[in-house]
Amino acid sequence: MSVLKLFHKHPELNTASILLVETERQHQDKLAEAILAAQRSFNVNVHLADSLPLPTKNEANRPRIDLVVFIVNHFNSHSLELTKSYLQHLDVMYFLGRLCFLVSDARSAKSDRDILHAVREMAAQYSSPLLFTELQTEQGLATAADRLLVFTKVSAGFVPGVSSLFLNTLTSCSHPMESSPTKLSDTD
Repeated sequence: MSVLKLFHKHPELNTASILLVETERQHQDKLAEAILAAQRSFNVNVHLADSLPLPTKNEANRPRIDLVVFIVNHFNSHSLELTKSYLQHLDVMYFLGRLCFLVSDARSAKSDRDILHAVREMAAQYSSPLLFTELQTEQGLATAADRLLVFTKVSAGFVPGVSSLFLNTLTSCSHPMESSPTKLSDTD
């Protein structure tokens, strides 16, 4: 079993790499284009994969991957199961602030609440950020790209004094609101 390792490659100067993993490849290309088009203060390489482990034939030329992003289709439980199986192909160091789960179009009325709950549990289990995004619109793609670039900047070590272990705190408000609003009392 091949494992993607974080620290077996030297980092490139002012350059970070993101690996987008999506089994169905519905949103990868558009999200990669949005990441590359976004304003940033560092160089970014975006790599796409539809499964892990990555092929070993290009391993010598592959740069260090600073952030791994799993894109989960919330309409397909098979996507979630595959994502769970891919986690065994990551070095344990990725679970220390260099892994992110992204759920596409989770605010849809047709969302499968069981899958959303399972993804929340998986993100909590691995202490990893969880983003709920709308990748069907240009604004949604731009927002997701901006958030991923912030995560990448931190995980690559480009933010002085901030460790990648703090990425979880950056996403504390990214969960979708529950279907019924909470009523505040008059004393609040």
